[in-house]
Amino acid sequence: MAILISFDIDGTLEVGDPPGPLTMDMVRIVQEKGFLIGSCSDRPPTSQRSLWEEYDIHVDFTVAKHLLAGVKSDFEADAYYHIGDREDLDRQMALRVGFDFLWPDEAAEKSWFEPDA
Repeated sequence: MAILISFDIDGTLEVGDPPGPLTMDMVRIVQEKGFLIGSCSDRPPTSQRSLWEEYDIHVDFTVAKHLLAGVKSDFEADAYYHIGDREDLDRQMALRVGFDFLWPDEAAEKSWFEPDA
């Protein structure tokens, strides 16, 4: 089953401003499990790509938040998730374009982020 996760950065990832609860190691774990991953943020895509490159994580996409719908049309998956910390932008946008939405603390509890034994 293909799963795609779109990460907001600020307030979601540990490297955001403010920092969030999801670590870059957690992102690596889901990527190693074969998830499609990327970011959908208020930051410009070039800034998003630089951040991922700094942590040596090769993402499938980086888009501005208002372009999240395009991610769904560009990638085939069985499930689409956006993880973010804002009701007005992250949650409403995700639900409007057909993504499931998770708050960062809620996402951190998912078994996805546990390393395989």
